[in-house]
Amino acid sequence: MSLKDQKIGFVGLGRMGANMVRHLHDEGYTLGPVFDIVVDVATSLAEEVGTTAAQTLAEVTANSDIIITVVTDDAAMRSIFFGDDNLFTESNGKTFLNCATLSPDIHVELEEAAASNGAEALEVCMASSIPQAREGKLYLMIGGKEETFDKVKSLLEDMSVNLRFVGAAGKAAQVKALVNMVMNINTAALAEGLGLGHALDLDLDMLQEVFSQTGANSRVLETDGEDMVIRDHECYFSCEHAAKDSGIAIAVAESVGINLPLAKATFDQYEKMKSIGLGHYDKSGVAELTFKGRNA
Repeated sequence: MSLKDQKIGFVGLGRMGANMVRHLHDEGYTLGPVFDIVVDVATSLAEEVGTTAAQTLAEVTANSDIIITVVTDDAAMRSIFFGDDNLFTESNGKTFLNCATLSPDIHVELEEAAASNGAEALEVCMASSIPQAREGKLYLMIGGKEETFDKVKSLLEDMSVNLRFVGAAGKAAQVKALVNMVMNINTAALAEGLGLGHALDLDLDMLQEVFSQTGANSRVLETDGEDMVIRDHECYFSCEHAAKDSGIAIAVAESVGINLPLAKATFDQYEKMKSIGLGHYDKSGVAELTFKGRNA
């Protein structure tokens, strides 16, 4: 049976999850039930793409062959897999693709729990944002059993522009933690550089151009530099998520006896954004802490 003929259910319909649903619908995949803790969100999306909104997690599993999860954190993951109503109910023969940025340990735990229920689980770590989810141009890092990866590879290819099998369960999550750790450090550093430039009354357009042609260049400069200057913090990757993901990297480092002072300083900045009520800002909003005269 082609993967397009198998029913694909979804749990977690935030902006990433919902746009992944829309893309797979456009690609001609057969959608199973969708589920979100905000019932109206699930109902609206189900109507949009012509599927059903599940009332329970068990209903998603019962009516799907492949279940894609995109939830916020480890606690949410434990809830959907190990709560009273959970995805492992009657899950023999099902495949779970878990796409959130989570701790490596929970991916290992989920793979083992899936196997004990006769199911398979794969970590599908995404290093992309909302437009890429909608367009099927995600960068995906995969961890788990290679035979499981091979079974769903064509589906993952239709969701991505780059697809990399990293290794055993937990390994892709380790790589994703490092990706976001470095990205968050770069973002916080750029905010300090532009904030200091502003305090020195430098032309910030000139400063960004110089940065782009020197060792100060980064992908973050391309995506966030101008937003920091003009204070456009429409959210694609929130300060709250940046804090969570930096925290994951710090915990991974501590588990192997490595100290990460820059990651910790960055974590503190994003935690401060949360504490002053700006955790919903895009990660570029950390510049509100570094530009002289701004409210933060």
